[in-house]
Amino acid sequence: RVANTLREKRIPADGITLDIHYMEAYKLFTWDKNRFPDPLKMNTELNRLGFKTTVIVDPGIKVEKGAGAYERGVNDGIYIKYPDGQPYTGQVWPGWCNFPDFTSAKGREWWKKEVKFFADAGVSGIWNDMNEIATWGQKMPDNVLFDYDGLKANHLQAHNVYGLQMVRASYEGARQHMEERPFLLSRSGYAGLQRYAALWTGDNRAEDDHMLAGVRLLSSLGMSGVAFSGMDIGGFTGNPTTALYTRWMELGAFTPYFRNHTQLNTKSSEPWSYGEDVLDISRSYISLRYQLMPYLYSTFYEATQNGLPVVRSLAINYTHDPHIFDTQFQNQYLFGDAFMIAPFESTKDFGKIYFPAGKWYELYNDEIQQGSQDKIVQLNLSKLPVYVKAGSIIPVQSLVQTTQQLPNDTLTVHVYNGETANSFVYYEDDGKSYAYERGGSYKRTINFNPASKEISFGKAEGSYKTHFKVIKLALHGFGESNAVTISGKKHDVKTGKYCWLAAAANTDPTVGVQQAESCPLKYVVIKNEDSAIKINY
Repeated sequence: RVANTLREKRIPADGITLDIHYMEAYKLFTWDKNRFPDPLKMNTELNRLGFKTTVIVDPGIKVEKGAGAYERGVNDGIYIKYPDGQPYTGQVWPGWCNFPDFTSAKGREWWKKEVKFFADAGVSGIWNDMNEIATWGQKMPDNVLFDYDGLKANHLQAHNVYGLQMVRASYEGARQHMEERPFLLSRSGYAGLQRYAALWTGDNRAEDDHMLAGVRLLSSLGMSGVAFSGMDIGGFTGNPTTALYTRWMELGAFTPYFRNHTQLNTKSSEPWSYGEDVLDISRSYISLRYQLMPYLYSTFYEATQNGLPVVRSLAINYTHDPHIFDTQFQNQYLFGDAFMIAPFESTKDFGKIYFPAGKWYELYNDEIQQGSQDKIVQLNLSKLPVYVKAGSIIPVQSLVQTTQQLPNDTLTVHVYNGETANSFVYYEDDGKSYAYERGGSYKRTINFNPASKEISFGKAEGSYKTHFKVIKLALHGFGESNAVTISGKKHDVKTGKYCWLAAAANTDPTVGVQQAESCPLKYVVIKNEDSAIKINY
């Protein structure tokens, strides 16, 4: 029902996540047959609609004689043990549990075989929870023993690496049994986690301070090497106000992992639960995120190459500017290299924003703000404060409802005029196979050089053929440019407008109807050739 309603209301989405209630009595590697009588059929239908299913897993295996997973673990000897050889037992959702030793090759191999249970049911992702290890009201004794890849270790030595080794086993099992790239999520981890899984910040509350704390956590995770991160949008416990939910949904569009998640017996967290106005705003920002997918995917690729995160603390780019360490600006961050996001509490009518050195364009109307100063701005619940750094290069696509749907054949590349040269590595692949590991990708560098008044597209690299046959070059702040030269031939530029939030009505749930803003720009349409392209303006 949720999946069909998302499609009916044209809210782009790609994933459905199942929490612990899909299991039989919360026992791992089971399905509740009353709620899910035919998981494979359900997941096949969801996939037809463009949705991938992710299920939650905990490390605890219920101690239950005759239960398949438990008995297989006993027979293979994979549980963590006390020095006397007895398995460590802790209480979690299903009751008293034993725990696989993921620090042993034998334990990881056992888990990888068990993951086939989900692959056979058409599941595409694994959400690793409670993997600190977390148990009810008790601390794991320090003398519990771990294999530690043959080196042997006690709990004090092995604790931090346990979550990492669990997601490693989940990833390797999913890669072995699932036909396409899996999605992996974890609550816990250690250095190297980013090789296997995204990480979310755990259960939060539906409060403004938790929304903003989540922003700071994502910034910190980014500086710790974890580029793929997220928080529970809307809050997990409690019920957000309409204003808070609206602001959080807008903010979610500018986070690496965007997932609504709320606790049982709280208000439903789907956008339509908060009325038509909030639905329109949420749809607009989610649609904007999907149009930004070429930019976001390329930014994720960058993270794999140089470690720069998707959510970037201002301290990364403006390390020596003391203003960015002022706590009144601590919630601002960069989303990739181009965007600066300035979130505020949903109760605020005004907010103070600091603009680092350079020139900044307001996303929605191209109004220019000069850098190295702060400014008090009026806040509007229908509009998240977002700014674009001068010199930025932002590729966008037409709106789709799922990443399984192809956009049209035009890639729009937005370039924002400025005084500083910049480059952007555009990247794409098929998004689902491992062909990229064998060169099956498409990559080219886009350069902006104001000194020579040139925008260039480098020669395409890789064996993957891009779907985009046409490039629409959208020029922001190039007021005096009425023509460009492409490969020595003059082309007239056209004048137009671009609305970043054009997918739905732009309304404010507490103030009233807002007119959708647009940016004045000039544009030229060119053929997307694999050879180098030079545009002089």
